[in-house]
Amino acid sequence: MSKHLTIAVDFDGTIVENRFPKIGKPILFALETLKKLQEEGHQLILWTYRSGNELQEAVAFCNSNGIYFYSVNKSYPEEEYDHSISRKIQADIFIDDRNIGGLLGWGEVYLKLSNESLIKEKKILQNKKSKKSLLGLFKSNL
Repeated sequence: MSKHLTIAVDFDGTIVENRFPKIGKPILFALETLKKLQEEGHQLILWTYRSGNELQEAVAFCNSNGIYFYSVNKSYPEEEYDHSISRKIQADIFIDDRNIGGLLGWGEVYLKLSNESLIKEKKILQNKKSKKSLLGLFKSNL
């Protein structure tokens, strides 16, 4: 996985409990996870069914909680939607409660996407490889 991902995130049922058109309570660790991923340099795109005032309220809610999106319902800020382009946005990862299997817990999402986790995982793999090669040295001398 690349160091910096473009992550498309749904709002209702993913960041907050689904109370559409109202804004539900934040889902446990959603805001903290998104802030941390954003701090690590990942680009967040809000990808939601909401439009008009409901969309503005969702963006304002996220902003008031420290989440600032690279783009909202489009691949990049300058994109202007017309019917000649696909409505699907370009992102590396989509986080949505409507995934097959549902929404992972936000802690698990962070562990899968965090640069810190990727670095730790690489170190663990490197340690395993070096232990195997050391073990091989000892076995060959037996």
